[in-house]
Amino acid sequence: MDVLLRDRQGARPRVLREPARGERPRPQEHGCHSRAHHRRRPARGRGVSDLYVAAGGGGDPLGTLIAARTVTAVPERALIATYAWERPEVDPTHGPLGEEHFTGLVRDAGGAAAFTPDTRARRPAGSTLPALARDLPARLLLLDPSRGLQALAGQIGAVAAATGGRIRIVDIGGDILTHGDEPGLCSPFGDALTLAACHLTGLPTTVHVAGPGLDGEIDERSLLGRLAGCHPLTPGAAAVSAAGRALAWHPSEASALWAAAVLGARGTVRAVSHTLELTESSPGLYPLPLAEAIGHNPVARALLDERPATLQEAADLSHRLTGIHGLAPEHARAPRQDRPAGGIAFLDRDTAVKALHEAAGGAGHVTLRFAARALGLDWTDIPALRRLLGCDTPLLPLP
Repeated sequence: MDVLLRDRQGARPRVLREPARGERPRPQEHGCHSRAHHRRRPARGRGVSDLYVAAGGGGDPLGTLIAARTVTAVPERALIATYAWERPEVDPTHGPLGEEHFTGLVRDAGGAAAFTPDTRARRPAGSTLPALARDLPARLLLLDPSRGLQALAGQIGAVAAATGGRIRIVDIGGDILTHGDEPGLCSPFGDALTLAACHLTGLPTTVHVAGPGLDGEIDERSLLGRLAGCHPLTPGAAAVSAAGRALAWHPSEASALWAAAVLGARGTVRAVSHTLELTESSPGLYPLPLAEAIGHNPVARALLDERPATLQEAADLSHRLTGIHGLAPEHARAPRQDRPAGGIAFLDRDTAVKALHEAAGGAGHVTLRFAARALGLDWTDIPALRRLLGCDTPLLPLP
């Protein structure tokens, strides 16, 4: 698992802010009960590109890039559409950001808004997506659900039709296959909205579940049951390396856990809100047809049945079915320690390692987000914490 995660000359990452349809039908891809998915898709003609949709926003573009490098036989600059929907420590506002929340967006395929390293989020919003546009070999497009389900479907359909490929939804962890009643479920709305919108495009779509159970919302055993008959691909180290610069600083846990599993990490891991096991199933990338995924997800089915006109109505529907309102502010589920006097510059390695051992409860690894919180640090301290602890892998091993 020695894949170097390079940060940019030790630079401290920051939340970037602003300163004071058409398509000729393609053959349907095989589903869970075909072994075709053991083989990667061959390279296709110039100008044809699949559209990868990072189902849940946040750090999902990192895992989506790893998935794209796994599905595609020849490396290419993946086209990834994502919500600007992040955790409160990154974005103190709540709910997904739209075009009006950014400056410096540019137009890409199908008229979609795309991020560049010069894009900025308008205060008080924050976003890691401009920095991901800098550090990921991908074109990152903004999915803006603010005008409702039909408009979101229009955005996705326009991009996919313009690029001539199929749609590939990537979900890290597998909560996209929720039945709505799992005890650990906390964020079903965005995934359900993605499923419903992609269905409404009428374009060929495959769902890829990466690292079942790694987001801590549905246990691995339940998900593997729902994925029975699906034959997973396993990414290689090169796919993880493609995301290495971003993994070095991004606070994503699910994508980092999947990357670590791909590189061989196994055993107990402590994350911010849960403890989990990395197993031999953790590295898998499981493809299934869109209809199968919707068949599992009651919120997606209800969205398609009721066709709510606004995002708020769609979120209310999700709340009615699951008890979880997709647009409500996220509340911290784990305590945060006081920041050390003087910050990380005055923290020594032995003190940090001892504190992390005590906080980890016997786990052999911790996520870097967990480590930062346990030490009273901010997520933007992750690169400095890596240097202090000599860590260049997706997770921090505890000796």
